[in-house]
Amino acid sequence: MAQGINETIALNGQGDARQLSPLVLAYIGDAYYEMVVRTYVVSAGNMQVEKLHKKVTGLVRASSQAAIARHYVDTEEFTEDELAVFKRGRNSKSHTMPKNAEPADYRRATGLEAVIGFLYLDGQAKRAEELILKGIEYLAE
Repeated sequence: MAQGINETIALNGQGDARQLSPLVLAYIGDAYYEMVVRTYVVSAGNMQVEKLHKKVTGLVRASSQAAIARHYVDTEEFTEDELAVFKRGRNSKSHTMPKNAEPADYRRATGLEAVIGFLYLDGQAKRAEELILKGIEYLAE
């Protein structure tokens, strides 16, 4: 019987998602975050692809993710485990930096993506999706 992608990836026998590098968690978290945001934008109604792209990029850019992360830290939205993963991701040393992002925003965005990746790989995709959707609502306020 074929395994689902989560069972295959769910660490491929490597153990706990907490043991993965925060940049690896952010890597998978970035992909999951963008997929949820794209699905959310498409579900809002049919529109031209250029308009979809503009809406999505506004939600996935580092400054938007950093604002969400700041809000979650300030309001204590993150659980203890999530906060620990966020701090590991935020404090990790990335070798790349987008030209249009402030370093502090990029680090916070990396922390948020690490949390999303951790939750996804830990079998908590519903919680990851909940955080993403709450973040979209926060940005809309």
